[in-house]
Amino acid sequence: MDKEQREQIKSILQHEVLLATGCTEPGAVALCVAKACETLGSEPSHVTLRLSKNVFKNAMGVGIPGTGMIGLPIAVAMAVTHGHSERGLEVLTMPQSHIDDAKHWMANHAEAVDITVKETSDKLYIEATVTSDGHSATAVIAKRHTNFVFIQKDSTTILDHSQGLFVEQDNDDDPKEDNRQRLELTARMVYDYATTAPLDEIDFMWETVKYNNVASECGLEGMGLHTGQILMEQARGDMVHTVVARTVAASDARMDGCTKPVYSNSGSGNQGICCTLPVYYYGKARGCNDEQILRALTMSHLMSIYIKRGIGRLSALCGIVNATMGVSAALTYLEGGGFEQTGYAMKNMINTIAGMVCDGAKPSCALKMSVGLYSAFVCSELARHSRVVDSTDGLSESDLDCSIHNLGRLGKDGMNQTDDMILDIMTHKKN
Repeated sequence: MDKEQREQIKSILQHEVLLATGCTEPGAVALCVAKACETLGSEPSHVTLRLSKNVFKNAMGVGIPGTGMIGLPIAVAMAVTHGHSERGLEVLTMPQSHIDDAKHWMANHAEAVDITVKETSDKLYIEATVTSDGHSATAVIAKRHTNFVFIQKDSTTILDHSQGLFVEQDNDDDPKEDNRQRLELTARMVYDYATTAPLDEIDFMWETVKYNNVASECGLEGMGLHTGQILMEQARGDMVHTVVARTVAASDARMDGCTKPVYSNSGSGNQGICCTLPVYYYGKARGCNDEQILRALTMSHLMSIYIKRGIGRLSALCGIVNATMGVSAALTYLEGGGFEQTGYAMKNMINTIAGMVCDGAKPSCALKMSVGLYSAFVCSELARHSRVVDSTDGLSESDLDCSIHNLGRLGKDGMNQTDDMILDIMTHKKN
């Protein structure tokens, strides 16, 4: 692998593994509202949101950091009163006094926020329009959680990158972006980069451990469904159960509105947690050295990014699927497995949890993470004994990349009707 290709892959990692506070969908909505308010130049009297169904679904039931509340209205209020778009996905990080201001604004503007689903072929789409005293401003985010494609004040267009926005592409990357995003990854490239890159090129991955571990400690105190806390109480020193418990505790915290930021992967905090903590905890428990753990972290994150590209940034297929596939490869590597065996682990995973659906971001995401992680340990163990699902089974083929491509087809195209049904169920509950 030449230096230019390594630099492209490193850039992909830095572009996709980002610090974020709170669930990324409410954070992206708040970011969009903040930009619209800044463009308007005054506090709005009304906010109108038009969201793709996937964004809407992922923002309905998740806790908003520091508020003790769930859903978009409070996130919008925080953006209106104290949002700063330059903070990106940390826009919802603010002191309690600012959160109190937001709650006060929301109480006095009960009818001021209008949120509906917009029919669009783009699965990540956020349109925020704010109005005040006869003036209006609109901001649109699409394709990526921080990617502004349109900004307008009154009739003056400030930014317009929306041309061709809804043209179907093989992945969620903007074809106008640089070679970093257009680089066609393969599983072999990911493995080779993770196992051979100079350590100073990948040592930034230690930051994911630093931040995501803090969220785990918060979750172990008892947040969300208390999944991690309860599993830890029952672990009784078992290595696998302890690793799973400490990992899902971070999801408990994040989905319950923990104010601690975590490193996300492909726009998802849960995927970032999942790609990081089990690899680190297991490596430490097994006595692996720092280089082995660092390379395994890189493999876990980058393999998840590669798989997620084919699925799409938001999908009816739960992101824990691609994240735990990355984990299974990293676990296998930590136990001395080579490329063939890491591929076996991922093929085993494809035929195990490919049907896990995303029914929105919420505290019970920790349960799905636990299922994926236990599967990753089982699939890795089989792979280390050179046991792999037959190429005639399910989605798998003899070629690893073809198997991953098949999973992507399922998540990107095959589950669109499933997505519609999930949203219909979620928006028509009787309670």
